[in-house]
Amino acid sequence: MYLYNSTSHKKELFVPNRPDVVKMYTCGPTVYHYAHIGNLRTYIMEDVLEKALRYTGYNVKRVMNITDVGHLASDADTGEDKMLKGAKRENKSVMDIAKFYTDAFFADCDKLNIKRPDVVEPATNCIDEYIHMVSKLLETGKAYFAGGNVYFDTSTLEKYYVFGEHDEEDLAVGVRDGVEEDSNKKNKNDFVLWFTKSKFEDQALKWDSPWGIGYPGWHIECSCISMKHLGEDLDIHAGGIDNAFPHHTNEIAQSESYLGHKWCNYWFHVHHLNTEGGKMSKSKGEFLTVSLLESKGYDPMAYRLFCLQSHYRRNLVFSWENLDNAVVAYDKLIAKIAGLNSEGEVDQSAFDALKERFVGALNGDLNTSLAVTAVYDVLKAKCNDATKLAALADFDQVLSLNLISAAEKLRKQQQEEAAASADPEIDAMVAQRTEAKKAKNWAEADRIRDELKARGIEIIDTPQGAKWRKV
Repeated sequence: MYLYNSTSHKKELFVPNRPDVVKMYTCGPTVYHYAHIGNLRTYIMEDVLEKALRYTGYNVKRVMNITDVGHLASDADTGEDKMLKGAKRENKSVMDIAKFYTDAFFADCDKLNIKRPDVVEPATNCIDEYIHMVSKLLETGKAYFAGGNVYFDTSTLEKYYVFGEHDEEDLAVGVRDGVEEDSNKKNKNDFVLWFTKSKFEDQALKWDSPWGIGYPGWHIECSCISMKHLGEDLDIHAGGIDNAFPHHTNEIAQSESYLGHKWCNYWFHVHHLNTEGGKMSKSKGEFLTVSLLESKGYDPMAYRLFCLQSHYRRNLVFSWENLDNAVVAYDKLIAKIAGLNSEGEVDQSAFDALKERFVGALNGDLNTSLAVTAVYDVLKAKCNDATKLAALADFDQVLSLNLISAAEKLRKQQQEEAAASADPEIDAMVAQRTEAKKAKNWAEADRIRDELKARGIEIIDTPQGAKWRKV
């Protein structure tokens, strides 16, 4: 498998550190509000990556954090904690907010067939780990204490911008929220490892530490949770492209300074879901959720297909028209599968040829667009239906579009509708019309058609014979 590595800016052959397991870490949600469908695009693509690795023979251990403390609103490590902001908005405790939106997040994941990671760790569970890492960084001169807070010293690094150079304007302090510069910092890119003092003295969750009662900075959470469950090295770290700087940049800085060696080999970043007005964001006040899509009658699988039709490294533009197109494509796909007959033996050579195309798409930097095309190739293939159904079921281990179950549901629904609309008298008249047409008795055929039409019955001539329906 070849994957694009954000640190090298090129596709690289994926080679895990160990043959027995792929160690994968993905940044989880900050549970202060519902996940919007832009957030969920990232989780869908990470889900496909994990399933593709498993499908192609790897054993994967995937770990994800839940940020329930310390995620500040600004890139400059200043501004209000998002969790506290959510608690104030709803007049609830931070932990009540965290539980409610964690449950809501996983409910959305279930609707989108996103597999739950092997380990899910809330940030509040790992305070001792944060304190241990911060203490060592202070001991080795990689961090400093100033103004009541512990900061990481970026001047100790040979290279800080590991994902590429950034414009000065992009790195301006408080670029998102217009907050004041933190005068405690030695360098503008230094970041907080542990707070005891901040603009917000009413922080709800605080713990005792060697530096006073306080709480961890956002970035240190992922480093410590990863090391707790996956050890001192990672194969793949995944997340949204907006986390590359500063979050992932700071993770690498503190992790490699703490460990003294390279931490993660492959960085997998999913690009934005944009609306016609720009990037989808909770901060704008209005955003689209899975529940909102459902309330408008959309099947979550149509949204998953919408995401899979585009490469994860391309910005994807959401519009209702684009989603409607995905609905039409999904419905047609399921209808075609519903028309397949499962009787017969699987042609193994034909199956293997179909699978080879699908695996090739996955191995080419997780090209889900080509993987979806491989599904259509199955439907067009010159092999029996049993082979097609076997291939579709096999591919859906990765795509997770409910291809077989949705088709079975549609087939059952069609059978029930046919049974409900059965009428022996009308069936007999349609059969009489068919016989009249065969005998070229057009007058009799027209008479029967007109009589049925007067009774609200429409006859539809198809290659498989005449059908009827009530109008």
